[in-house]
Amino acid sequence: MTSYKIHPLADVQTQKIGEGTTIWQFSVILSEARLGKNCNINALTLIENDVVIGDNVTIKSGVQIWDGLRIGSNVFIGPNATFTNDFSPRSKKKPIMFLQTTIDVGVSIGANETIIGGVTIGAYAMVGAGSVVTKNIGKHELWYGNPAKHMGYVCKCGNKANSTLICAGCSL
Repeated sequence: MTSYKIHPLADVQTQKIGEGTTIWQFSVILSEARLGKNCNINALTLIENDVVIGDNVTIKSGVQIWDGLRIGSNVFIGPNATFTNDFSPRSKKKPIMFLQTTIDVGVSIGANETIIGGVTIGAYAMVGAGSVVTKNIGKHELWYGNPAKHMGYVCKCGNKANSTLICAGCSL
């Protein structure tokens, strides 16, 4: 008996799925992808082969996770967020190696973002909806805009924080 749930209308080819994970309809997950425990993979998602996803990750509808992505635990990826993995794509020409993009633990990525391949988004960072990320983002940083710019800091809880990375609400 499996300890995860796959909707009957999903095409899941991997066996590397952590317990408690749920994969919804019309999702496609290729054979070498690795998914952690208690993940929620929403409808209409695609996850390629060279992908590692940590525990407790939520990936909302309309997201494609391409080869080269490394997603830490407790990450939220909003609907229709877009990742890239190749600086010079050409039809029918696969690169020698795809760019590696790292989304660290506790990161929140808003809806309709574009994240250029090869960047790192540091732990507990937050990127606002509609942003275009072209640079690395540090731990606890808040970025938004097109192109995304550093606009402040966020606490582990997700609220705005001061430069000491502590918010007034929880003092984590």
